[in-house]
Amino acid sequence: MSAESLKNNEKAKKLCVSLVPIFNHLDYDEQLEVARTSRSKTYGKKDVIFQAGDPSEYLYIVHTGKVKIYNLSESGKEQLIRILEPGEFMGELAVFTDEWLTSFAEAVEPTEICAIHKSDLQEFLKEKPAISFKLLAESSKRLKDAEKTIERLSSQDVEKRLSSYLLEQLEKTDSSKIKLPMSKKDLASYLGTTQETLSRRLASFEEKSLLAQTGQRKIDILDAEGLEAIAE
Repeated sequence: MSAESLKNNEKAKKLCVSLVPIFNHLDYDEQLEVARTSRSKTYGKKDVIFQAGDPSEYLYIVHTGKVKIYNLSESGKEQLIRILEPGEFMGELAVFTDEWLTSFAEAVEPTEICAIHKSDLQEFLKEKPAISFKLLAESSKRLKDAEKTIERLSSQDVEKRLSSYLLEQLEKTDSSKIKLPMSKKDLASYLGTTQETLSRRLASFEEKSLLAQTGQRKIDILDAEGLEAIAE
């Protein structure tokens, strides 16, 4: 690799690291130091990045693309946990434990991942302990989100789950228009239902003028108060 190519590669890795909230407080040289320990790899749509039972060795950062994290039941049914977008990470438990991975990670679309080995990251954490607190804060947030999901799946019907989810997405935008971050198949898995049931509920909401499906994964929320009434 030429000096110019090496320089460009380091810049790309640094950009990957700078996207992550746990690293964005570091200065340029510190981010570059972290980036130099990372390994970049590209994945095609539906390629598996890791699976349950793999050793927990890396912190994985999504540079470009999207990744879905899911579990499989004994019957092989997929339960979506979350969708990760650029700047988000997975495998953080590798930093603190030697346990095996318990979930699956799959590229939703062409994706580039930057992976940092646990030994490299642990060395850096000794120098920058503030990163450890950010990792723990993110882990706590994910645990809280998981608890909410379990509560929602066990105590709410599909209409309540769907309306709650749509309202959560609405909070992330400044308009009434939202774009689902995942396919209907994955959303159905996330909500603990079937794709057919999800489609029927969306159609029912549309008939009640609560929303309008305006394109692939695109929804215009017409009556947020109506959705809130269902979600309660």
